[in-house]
Amino acid sequence: MSDFLFGDKRPLILTVDDDEMNLLLMKRIFAKEADITCLNSGSNALAWLAENDPDIVLLDYHMPAPNGFDILRSMKADERLAKIPVIIVTGDIEAELECEGFMLGATDFIRKPFMPAVVQERVRRVLRYEYLQEHLESEVKRQTNLANQRLASIVRLYNETAFALAKAVDAKDAYTSGHSERVAKYSCMIAERSGATKKELEELYTIALLHDIGKIGIPIAIINKPARLTDEEYRIMKTHTTQGYNILHIIEEMPKLADGARSHHERYDGNGYPDHVAGEKIPQYARIISVADAYDAMTSRRSYRAAMPQARVRSEIEKGMGTQFDPAYAKIMLQLIDEDKDYTMRETQ
Repeated sequence: MSDFLFGDKRPLILTVDDDEMNLLLMKRIFAKEADITCLNSGSNALAWLAENDPDIVLLDYHMPAPNGFDILRSMKADERLAKIPVIIVTGDIEAELECEGFMLGATDFIRKPFMPAVVQERVRRVLRYEYLQEHLESEVKRQTNLANQRLASIVRLYNETAFALAKAVDAKDAYTSGHSERVAKYSCMIAERSGATKKELEELYTIALLHDIGKIGIPIAIINKPARLTDEEYRIMKTHTTQGYNILHIIEEMPKLADGARSHHERYDGNGYPDHVAGEKIPQYARIISVADAYDAMTSRRSYRAAMPQARVRSEIEKGMGTQFDPAYAKIMLQLIDEDKDYTMRETQ
């Protein structure tokens, strides 16, 4: 692999000088690592450039016309050659000359007499820079693709973990298999009709999927009790909201997860739990989940009753508008019920 480029291609160097000794020295410097063309006049250089595209050009300034600057001007006026880096090689590096050269588009200057190691390192640096510039866009795309692949993998792991946790919760209740997924689905149906964006829907789905995560800490005997709960048992059951918050609040990247678990049993009139907040003080996603959660609870079997008839479910949702539920989201839920003529939105197992 060439020392000049980060690839397998040997760079093509054009060096133009009317001193044959300088040309011979340049050839010795670069012959092992590059393809080098040595020309002894400006006119020969222009003719050669008309047919070739070198990676870099080394121009002697003092030559019979056209001199180094004449060739540089000609190259910069040609769209095909304009971006090729040019190093001026001269014994007269005065401030005015150097300024003029840079204004014309020279990349660098090398003073005569020159040391081979200096020339080699100057050319190497210029070629490396040009290579990086040329390949920057493709490298950015490559790195972006890699980053997207890693992100997609992380997102898959995140989603799979959320599903696994939701299934772990649902597995504790023999009567509500799939509850968390259905609540997530219904929540997104409500939110979509209220104008939520795709990103907001994706976020809401995960929040709703984990809304009952705190039930992991509730005794299974209470969850699966085949009769109504006692006051004490109900008090313990209600702690699943705060237990869920305590589990999820450590996920700093998505604080809404914890708030969804904590607030989905708050009521619009302030008589819910655990914080007794009301109206729009309840997080928006919790107000959506509240309607979806209640709907799935009524349309699913319980240890002490069968799934309710659709008409009764609709009546209960309507009755809770403005008291238990945010009226805007309850209204959307009623629309969904009315459109579900065959009562497919319910537990089917």
